[in-house]
Amino acid sequence: MKAIDDRQIRLQPHSADLLRKRARFRRMEGFKDFAFAVPALLCLLIFVYYPLLNSLYLSFTNWNMTRPTKKFVGFDNYAYLLTSDTFYKVLKITLTYTVLDVALTLSIGLLLALLFNHTSKLFGFMRSIIFMPHYISMVIVSMVFLWIFNGQYGVLNKMLEKFGFEPVLWLTNPNTALWVLIVVSVWKGVGFTMIIFIAGLRGVPLEYYESSAIDGATRWHQFWSITFPLLSPTTLFLFITNFISSMQVFQSVDIMTNGGPLEATKAMVYWIYEMAFGEFRTGRASALVIMFFIIIVLLTVVQMIVSRKKVHYEG
Repeated sequence: MKAIDDRQIRLQPHSADLLRKRARFRRMEGFKDFAFAVPALLCLLIFVYYPLLNSLYLSFTNWNMTRPTKKFVGFDNYAYLLTSDTFYKVLKITLTYTVLDVALTLSIGLLLALLFNHTSKLFGFMRSIIFMPHYISMVIVSMVFLWIFNGQYGVLNKMLEKFGFEPVLWLTNPNTALWVLIVVSVWKGVGFTMIIFIAGLRGVPLEYYESSAIDGATRWHQFWSITFPLLSPTTLFLFITNFISSMQVFQSVDIMTNGGPLEATKAMVYWIYEMAFGEFRTGRASALVIMFFIIIVLLTVVQMIVSRKKVHYEG
C-alpha cells in the first residue's frame, strides 16, 4: 500500500506538468486562430466600420468638401432630408425597383431551376450559359444594354421596326426607363438565383415525392406541398441578399440614365453620390447614408421576423 502511495506522489509533478503543457498548447492554438482572423478584422475595421463611423460624425456637420472646416450643425441635415419631397420620391423609386427586381429574379430563377434540375451534359451546358452573366461586370452589362435599348439606333428598336412597330425611346421615357434597369438586373442575377435554387432542390429527399405519388398527388400538389415549403430557407436567403443588393443599385443608373429622365430612375445610392460629389454637400450626403443604412437594417429585420413562421427547416 505504501509503494502505491509513493508512486502516486512521484506521478503528481508529471501530471501537473502535463496539464500546464495542455493549457499552453490551447492558448497557442487560440492565438493562431485569432492571428488568422486579424487580416479580415483589419479589412472590416478599415473599409466598413471606420467609414460608417466617420459618416455618422460627418452627418452632424455642414462639411462640403471644398473647405477644411467642419461646423457642427446637430440634426439639421436629418431635418432637411425628412422634410424634403425628393427624399420620399427617391425612396419610393428605390423600393419600387427593389420589389420588382427581387420578385422577377426569384420567380424566374425558381422556374429555371425547376426546368434545368437534371443531370445531363445538355442541361449542364444550359445552366452554364444562364449563369455566365453573373460573372460579367455590371459596367459592361450596362454598356451592352445601353446599346440594345438606344432609342435611335438600338438593336431592340431595329427588331421592332421589322415587325411594323414604332421605335420606343426606352431610356428617355419616364415610364420605361426604370423597367429597362430592372431587365438589366434580372438578366444579370437570375443565373445565380437559379443555381442556388437547384442546390436547394437537390436537398429535398426523394422519399417525399415517392410517398406523395403513391397517395395520388400531382406534380402541382407536390410543388406546393413539398418543394416550395422545403425551399423556404433557400428562398429566404435569396430574398434577403437580393433585397439588399437591389436597394443599393448604382452602376446601371449611373451609366444608362444618370437618374433621369425627369428623375424617374434616381435611386438612393445615386442620389447620395450626386449630393456628395456633384453638389459637394458631404455632411448632408453622410446623413442620407446613415438614414439609408437604418432603413435597410429595419426592413431586413422585419423580413426576418415575418419569415419565422413561414420558413421550414427539415428535421
